[in-house]
Amino acid sequence: MNNKKVLKSGEFLVEEINPNDIFIPEEFNEEQVMIAQTCSDFLETELYPNLNQIDSPDIQLMKSTLKKAGELGLMGICIPEEYGGFGQDFITQMHVAEVIGAGYSFSVAFMAHCGIGTLPIMYYGNEDQRQRYVTKLATGEYLGAYCLTEPGAGSDANSGKTHATLSEDGKHYILNGQKMWITNANLADVQTVFAKIDHDRVLSAFIVERAFPGVVVNPDEHKMGIKGSSTAQIFYNDVKVPVENLIGKRGEGFRVALSILHMGRIKLGANVLGASKKAITDSVKYANERKQFNTFISSFGAIQYKLAQQVIRTWGLDSAIYKLSKDIDDQINRNKESGMDKGRASIEGISHYAVEAAIVKVFGSEVLDYVIDETVQIHGGMGYSAEVAAERGYRDSRINRIFEGTNEINRLLVSDTAMKRAMKGEYDLFGKAEALYNAEQVAEVKTGSESFYEEKMRNIRNFKKAIMLLIHGANKRYAKNLVNEQEVMNNISEMMMETYVAESMALRFEKIRMTRGEEATTILRDILDVFVYDAADLIRKNGCDGIYSFGEFENSAKVIRAIKDCTCVNPVNVKDARRRIAAKLIEDNAYRF
Repeated sequence: MNNKKVLKSGEFLVEEINPNDIFIPEEFNEEQVMIAQTCSDFLETELYPNLNQIDSPDIQLMKSTLKKAGELGLMGICIPEEYGGFGQDFITQMHVAEVIGAGYSFSVAFMAHCGIGTLPIMYYGNEDQRQRYVTKLATGEYLGAYCLTEPGAGSDANSGKTHATLSEDGKHYILNGQKMWITNANLADVQTVFAKIDHDRVLSAFIVERAFPGVVVNPDEHKMGIKGSSTAQIFYNDVKVPVENLIGKRGEGFRVALSILHMGRIKLGANVLGASKKAITDSVKYANERKQFNTFISSFGAIQYKLAQQVIRTWGLDSAIYKLSKDIDDQINRNKESGMDKGRASIEGISHYAVEAAIVKVFGSEVLDYVIDETVQIHGGMGYSAEVAAERGYRDSRINRIFEGTNEINRLLVSDTAMKRAMKGEYDLFGKAEALYNAEQVAEVKTGSESFYEEKMRNIRNFKKAIMLLIHGANKRYAKNLVNEQEVMNNISEMMMETYVAESMALRFEKIRMTRGEEATTILRDILDVFVYDAADLIRKNGCDGIYSFGEFENSAKVIRAIKDCTCVNPVNVKDARRRIAAKLIEDNAYRF
């Protein structure tokens, strides 16, 4: 491993990293490209021709399609070779998640199986459990589900009522309770079920086979979208679960649940990236074929604006996803070098980046919602017809803002977790914030000549200063009650998300420039220019909104002035920049950025 600095979760607020230390999609190796192509070919040959039937819904067809994916090895990408998988790194896992993300409801069933349905056992299970279950889950012989949510316990997972009691002979846990919104409920052979043992305060996790007596799966729910994905309630009526099916330690279930949700959020970010790229391709193909007033609609400025914005936000998500993936791989390798078990090393590496996981989940799901909404609009009346993919994509996209913790919960996690990590001394956020708060000059200004990249990084450093000013002011004003000021917490989170994505984009831009030359970055300058220009406005508004929420206080005018100074960027001819971005998309007739 190289000696690059591996940032802690949220530390990007106070640190800057070298472009050489990040991974960018332009660096995929031959094996990664080949695996991604296998996934893409699978969608083209096995899924798309049958998608209407799968979404009818046809559970048996969905099941057989999942089994075919397992036979090709697509379900074992992240599973170590000793358990029947390919043992690929996290970057490769995310690339697979991206490509499969273009698979509509199939991607939901596939990712639920490969992720939350399999990995609690892989990461927290013992050797016996891995041999009995993971080896079969990795090949698709078994299909998996994750059973956490209950009717009275959604976002507050630990308030669930499902409980387990040790049998008199000590050989079984007797499980009783109810779970709802369970993905793959009517497909899965194996379930990871969370319940409290006796009067425990926190959850434990169990491996439950659907064949166990007392497991009752309801018929599937009727849903707005992802219709081919099985979603149902599951009841547990005196289910005898062997004691050897307890995952990890008693009371460790809540930790398992949270860690797996962090992983699910990150991979959802990759999923929606793939869906966004497909929707953009659908958009431009239609725009290049549809004529109005004897002119292809792709030549209209209003349509080009939409196409360009789709590209800009998606390229930002793309950049953030793979920058984060490299950080996770580095952390996993560090964990392994310290002697940590392979499974624990992986999940600890993933869950380490809780702040960034929430960022890509929220940002990504909202990028897809924007992209697919504009895809429908570009299609006009046809976009509302079930004859085209836009309609299905529109319905299917909506769930992503609810999956893996609602975006409301995740927004709060972004700011709250970053501040809590700093309070633990993992990095000096509050010391630097206080120094800025007391400084006469806060915003960094241009001194001498600077390159395009240096200009953008100066802008981004100033964005971080604006965030720290709000964090310091909010903590000074509300102290421990800040957690109850959700609007202000959201202001901080919005600023953090835009800044993290902007920095990921700038680092990717510079690495491409260094490795491929100026010519390779021509259109990327426009993408980065427009994103930073727009981000500055959003960060300024949220910073000022947050400060104004405190009411009048000493130095409030000075702080507002400093935030405005920190979000002052060079003017950009956004009209021409967007037209150039759209022109490349229109010429390529597909997303190729």
